[in-house]
Amino acid sequence: MKALRQIYEIALRECKIFRSNLIFGFCMLVFPVMAMLFFTSLMREGQPLEMPIGIVDLDNTSTSRRIIRNLDAFQTSRVVAHYPSVSEARAAIQRNDIYAFLYIPKGTTDDLLASRQPKISYYYSMTTMVAGALLYRDLKTIATLGSASVGQATMRAKGYTDRQIKTFLQPIAIDLHQISNSTTDYNAYLSTVLVPGVIMLFIFLITAYSVGTELKFNHSKEWMAMADDRIGVALAGKLLPHTLIWLTLAFVYSWYVYGVMQFPHPGGVGMIVLTALLMVFAAQGFGLFAFGLFPSLRMSMSICSLWAVLSFSMAGSAFPVMGMDAPLQSLAWLFPLRHYYMVYQTCVLNDFPLADAWWHVAALCGFMLLPMLVVSKIRNAMLTYVYIP
Repeated sequence: MKALRQIYEIALRECKIFRSNLIFGFCMLVFPVMAMLFFTSLMREGQPLEMPIGIVDLDNTSTSRRIIRNLDAFQTSRVVAHYPSVSEARAAIQRNDIYAFLYIPKGTTDDLLASRQPKISYYYSMTTMVAGALLYRDLKTIATLGSASVGQATMRAKGYTDRQIKTFLQPIAIDLHQISNSTTDYNAYLSTVLVPGVIMLFIFLITAYSVGTELKFNHSKEWMAMADDRIGVALAGKLLPHTLIWLTLAFVYSWYVYGVMQFPHPGGVGMIVLTALLMVFAAQGFGLFAFGLFPSLRMSMSICSLWAVLSFSMAGSAFPVMGMDAPLQSLAWLFPLRHYYMVYQTCVLNDFPLADAWWHVAALCGFMLLPMLVVSKIRNAMLTYVYIP
């Protein structure tokens, strides 16, 4: 009972620190919510739409104009300019006025009608990979459809039936099934790792900061005295308000993206709650471990910042971990965000059994327990260290 009373009193003390230090309010509420709204609003359309492209049409026939109209009708492409030459269109790409352009040389229609296999060209910039990949798809599709439309008209004039024409133009029909993210929604794909990554970044930093400031402001002995110099009780009381705030933020995030924005979550509410709990406790464990490893406010926060920033690359959402070099694949296991992402991807997004992600669940539990390795060092720092700016 005495330990519980001490935890309660230390938690009240921590709440008073929250009120007197605005850093906690901004880093635990304002900035994470801003990041949540920013990333989900940035990609609210799901995919980039109406990306600007140019046209170099030297043929200028009804067939070439129909190809251009069909290209402009695609959701992700918008024809914004016509250029008299390839060099001017290329200069427009270099100025970032357009992402791509379609080149239709003179005589294309005549060659099509005469079955002489004309060549049309399309150029696209891969400086922005998402824009380049999507516009490549549109340009390749329109090039294929352009030749198919002429072939269809020719075969119809020769008396072929629609079934025969369809079989000739597309001998193999593709039955496409996109698993989980069936609409190819980049918001549901990227925000579900970027926003938790930002939240974990702030958890890392604030956990190390809250313990480190006890040394910085010379309050560490007072804090430890409230727990009778028992570091477990002292840390439990200090981190209890943090944990409640972070869990509330994680659940609000989950309600917003899965309930309001309707991101796919066939795994159900239970898995969403589990991933939120794992995320918060693992991040707090790592932040506390970083401070215990280097009992210095500056060094511990630097380590947390570095680890959080690298997490976005090592999570595997932008570039698959299995495609990285072997040393980097091994290094990826040291980042909590990687394991959170794999549990989310396996159990929430794909509704696979938790047993399929048990290695990653075990790793997150391991991050929760990391402070046990350095808890005596933290106690020693609080009782004997003198803060050096």
